[in-house]
Amino acid sequence: MVKKVIAVVVLIALLGVAIVQAMDKKAEPENVSQEAANMGGLKVGAKAPDFELKTLSGDTVKLSDLKGKKVMLNFWATWCPPCKAEMPAMEEFHKEAGDEVVILAVNIDPHLDVKAFVDENGITFPIPLDAEDKVNETYQV
Repeated sequence: MVKKVIAVVVLIALLGVAIVQAMDKKAEPENVSQEAANMGGLKVGAKAPDFELKTLSGDTVKLSDLKGKKVMLNFWATWCPPCKAEMPAMEEFHKEAGDEVVILAVNIDPHLDVKAFVDENGITFPIPLDAEDKVNETYQV
């Protein structure tokens, strides 16, 4: 009889643990792309997801074409105060680094006047425009 009681208690405990773990799993947010969801989120040291975007100057830039180069990938918006504050330092770094480092400053609000902002601040590095918000989603910015 004691063995049966212990077996029932152990089974109930295991069932309770299984229910708690099942309820504890968080569903992926709807705005996360399938690629990012499949990756389990972006992890340190993981290969950066590839993307291809038009730049402000009309060129096309594809991340995978820069394989083997040092790339500084930045996401920014014209309405973002920290983004505005970092741009002069990034421009200075761009001038100092020259061809050693490629800066890709992906703009996430291309519907605003990005060109005026870039011209006003004397930015010379490439500004890819994420018009469809796909790269922003993939990188979970």
